[in-house]
Amino acid sequence: MKQLLFISIFLFSISISFAQNKEMNEQWGLQEKTAKATNANPERGKLFIDGNYAMFVHWGMYSQLGCKWGDKSYYGISEWILTKLKIKPQDMMDYAKQFNPVNFSAAKLVSLAKNAGMKYIVITAKHHDGFAMYHSKVSDFNIVDASPYGRDPMKELAAECAKQGVGLGFYYSHNLDWTTPGGSMGPKTNAAGDSISFDEYFYSKSLPQVKEITTEYGPLALLWFDTPGLISAKHTQEIVDVVRKNQPNAFINGRIGNNMGDYKGGGDMEVPQKRIDGLSESCDVTNDSWGWAYYDENWKSPKLILTNLLSIVARGGNYLMNVPPGPDGTVPERAEKILLSAGKWIQKYPQVVYGVEASPWPHKFSWGDVVLKGNKLYVLVYEWSANGELWLPGLKSDIKSLKLLNAKNSKLKYELRDNAVVIKLPAAAPEKFISVIEMELKNEVSVDESPTIDPYLPTYYSAYFAEVENCILKKKQWMEKFGEWKSIMQAEKWTKDSKASWTVDVLKPGDYLIELQYAGDGRLAWKIDTSDGESIQNQQNSSSIYHTLPFGWVTFKTAGKKKLTVSLLEGKFEKESLQGIKLTPIEL
Repeated sequence: MKQLLFISIFLFSISISFAQNKEMNEQWGLQEKTAKATNANPERGKLFIDGNYAMFVHWGMYSQLGCKWGDKSYYGISEWILTKLKIKPQDMMDYAKQFNPVNFSAAKLVSLAKNAGMKYIVITAKHHDGFAMYHSKVSDFNIVDASPYGRDPMKELAAECAKQGVGLGFYYSHNLDWTTPGGSMGPKTNAAGDSISFDEYFYSKSLPQVKEITTEYGPLALLWFDTPGLISAKHTQEIVDVVRKNQPNAFINGRIGNNMGDYKGGGDMEVPQKRIDGLSESCDVTNDSWGWAYYDENWKSPKLILTNLLSIVARGGNYLMNVPPGPDGTVPERAEKILLSAGKWIQKYPQVVYGVEASPWPHKFSWGDVVLKGNKLYVLVYEWSANGELWLPGLKSDIKSLKLLNAKNSKLKYELRDNAVVIKLPAAAPEKFISVIEMELKNEVSVDESPTIDPYLPTYYSAYFAEVENCILKKKQWMEKFGEWKSIMQAEKWTKDSKASWTVDVLKPGDYLIELQYAGDGRLAWKIDTSDGESIQNQQNSSSIYHTLPFGWVTFKTAGKKKLTVSLLEGKFEKESLQGIKLTPIEL
């Protein structure tokens, strides 16, 4: 029963509705975002709004364990080891005597963030295990009083951030506390056997510790709260009041609960597929776990980190990228290398990361993405064209100049063709990760936002861009391992009368292979109809894992807007889930 309660509370806390600004302007530009964020205080949130890229640091007693307790390994996010291996709270508290990260260097950590291109750091002041990584006067279960380390690393970090010009923010678990009586999912009684309520916990530890971290460490850029669960609006408001009083320029994240944050936050490890109006943030890991895990060597490449960063910025969000210091307090060497490698690219192209507006298009393209700054579009090419052409569809503004940055021959030629700007590219990309084309416009940007089908590269659109009949569009989340979240939009609750439709702009006539991405039970027969009157259907197997499988060719005899409608002919209708559609041009 306790396990079911734990799961329900955790899932509820992840799926809560995050904070939204009051009224969104029809535009999504930087000026509009800034106006919404700073209407109460012109200085509030400036670093968040302009910075776009920051370091998350999950560091605590769990870093000493590294996903191992005795001879038992736990394969999931390491900061949840207490509950997953059912460690007794007192045993975890006793373990603090072994936590001694002697090689921690605030200077090195801040320098890493700065050289990686990150504008601020958010670090765990107290996670769900209740252990404070600073010298708390409220509870002696902290790194100074309970461990042999005996120093306050947050004091050192605050001083170093100020010295190097990097912003500082604190993560604080305001609801969950597994070792303190009264905290959510914590002991229900104290040492004397007396029952302790959440109210008693909140006013004796949670709120006083928020007061500590907002008064003793200088100016903060951000307060990052987590897993609010069923915390009351009254408790949330009291925390907000403390932050507003003590740190009037700091932002508060959406996970404080009860729609009281300054911006929206997506799910863990989620890169949004569609533009998000207003301020938002995506948090991610350099490998699989937030806290250090002794076995976790599944690192993201520098290109993937850059691709995620730029895709998130292009959707209007910020990227909060985590590093997991190990038992000695140092960042793993591979994490450091990949972040510094990505940072070198950012140092060459800061104009596409900081202080930019989201893409005028709500979606990415097959070859990459776009960001906007003033009257300039920056075309971010993730996949270099093999045939020497890059198709940018739907641009209605006139082009003043076009150049490939950091190339020997920077000036590029282009032509207008089939509702697209066709850019002529050299054979080789100037960058090994992502190349940048600067497009200066003669007038304000204006675009056709319609999804398009690239004439040379495979194009995929998820159910985010579909319209459905007699079925439901619903976001779906699951874990590959505990804490390793996957998130998609999918069409479910199928019947024989259900349809999912995508309206797309075909840039070039020709033959295209259509594939569907779906999960289900057993063999399914799907049918795809085009607005040109063509129809294909086929049967493929399915599984609980989403796969992309081919269903046949269609021919578009003309360019222009086409409607693709998918229906399910055979299958276990209630168990089928359609995630997206993919079109690949066929070269003949």
